[in-house]
Amino acid sequence: MLGLLFLLWAGLLLLYFLWKTGRPKNFPPGPQLFPICGNLLQLNLKNPMKDFEKLSKRYGKVYSVYFGGRPVVLLHGLQAVKEALMTRGVEFAARPQGLLINHFFEDKGVIINTYGPSWKEQRRFALTTLRNFGLGKLSMEERILEETSHLSSYIEKIAGQSLDPQMLFYNAISNVICAILLGSRYNYEDQSFQSLMQMIIETSKIINGPWGMIYDTIPLLRSLPLPFWKAIENRNKLKAFLLIKVTEHKETQVPGQPRDIIDCYLDEIEKRGNDGSSFDDGFMVALLMDLFIAGTDTTSTTFRVGLLQLMVHPDVQARCHQEIDTVLGEREQVCYEDRHRMPYVQAVIHEVQRYGSVLPLSVFHATTQDIQVLGYSIPKGTTIIPNLSSVLYEEGQWKFPHNFNPSNFLNEEGEFVKPEAFVPFSMGPRMCLGEGMVRMGLFLFFVTLLHRFQFHLPQDGGEPDLTPNFGITQGPKPYQLGVRLRGQQCG
Repeated sequence: MLGLLFLLWAGLLLLYFLWKTGRPKNFPPGPQLFPICGNLLQLNLKNPMKDFEKLSKRYGKVYSVYFGGRPVVLLHGLQAVKEALMTRGVEFAARPQGLLINHFFEDKGVIINTYGPSWKEQRRFALTTLRNFGLGKLSMEERILEETSHLSSYIEKIAGQSLDPQMLFYNAISNVICAILLGSRYNYEDQSFQSLMQMIIETSKIINGPWGMIYDTIPLLRSLPLPFWKAIENRNKLKAFLLIKVTEHKETQVPGQPRDIIDCYLDEIEKRGNDGSSFDDGFMVALLMDLFIAGTDTTSTTFRVGLLQLMVHPDVQARCHQEIDTVLGEREQVCYEDRHRMPYVQAVIHEVQRYGSVLPLSVFHATTQDIQVLGYSIPKGTTIIPNLSSVLYEEGQWKFPHNFNPSNFLNEEGEFVKPEAFVPFSMGPRMCLGEGMVRMGLFLFFVTLLHRFQFHLPQDGGEPDLTPNFGITQGPKPYQLGVRLRGQQCG
């Protein structure tokens, strides 16, 4: 009798999952579904990018897969991505709900907050504040240049040796963000600062990794004491740290004289009063976490991609050195305006972003309403994945789509040009919030370091593995960076 009941229960469960994971009528096509897992067993979860390429060739530029019981529509190539995110940006401007990353950010802030009034308010404030932030010595450029000076001094002490650049650039980029958000920076050896960096790295790995996937696709397991809860624990620690900073600012703030983003936000809260807006301490902390975590991870990863490519392509590095020396002359310090006279350096930095494809699948979107795309019906709330790598590597859009080559951003006269398919920051209403800060940081850091140092493959380091580690943030495998002062010879 018990055996019969078990079989009946199993049969009903199977029918439920078959119904749950069945494609709706006129939904974008895709591979055969399996109960419970959907299409997960058909994808290489360590790096599904080649699988997505094959599926696009079979099913077209708009197709679907299932992550467990969750239907997901993928957009492949510039035309499909642009149609969704630019032409019909509002219809694709929501975020998927019920994922680990939603719960980490508590559905507040800007990056993960779904489309609606609070998101519009917070994003408008953040964009305006970052664009207009600071004057004179408090400007964003001055704060970035201050950190490039600290980083250069640190590297100069170990010139002639090799180093693992991951934590070094995490430290440097985090300090820039700390200066802009919190008004302070930390020594690279500061233990509390290092603990904070390790916590952010650990959290990114959990959200990016298999435990994040398990949390997202098998809700029944969420109540169990599994490793994904470490991400929530880290969230609480980071919130506590930021709330202390907010309290300190409230005690020392001079209204109308902001020192950093926290002061700007406190001024905004005071200005709005009780107008029913979303501006409060909770949304402020979520915004700070957005900028802190996303900015540190993506920008530091881009630097590691860039230095690896400069080591592997010494001819490219030498040409950068030549152009930088010509433009700067006797000057020690670069300024952001110098970019207009450095077309080749600009091309190299943009090619690092294109070839590195640090956010290969963007941040997932969702539909704000029932829509029709290329003849297919997509219900409201469906998860949408814009495959940015498919645009950054798309044949027909680039001279050398599959190779690292700065000529992708140079015309016949050697002038810098930016093709429409350059979308590392995504596009449309959800375009990267910190694009301006990232662009400035990449230029000032790269030029400062290349002006003083030469980077090379260490003699005892072997050939680096150029295969990227896939994730929400995609970066190079760990490697050793050889560094010496300009003009110094290898030993």
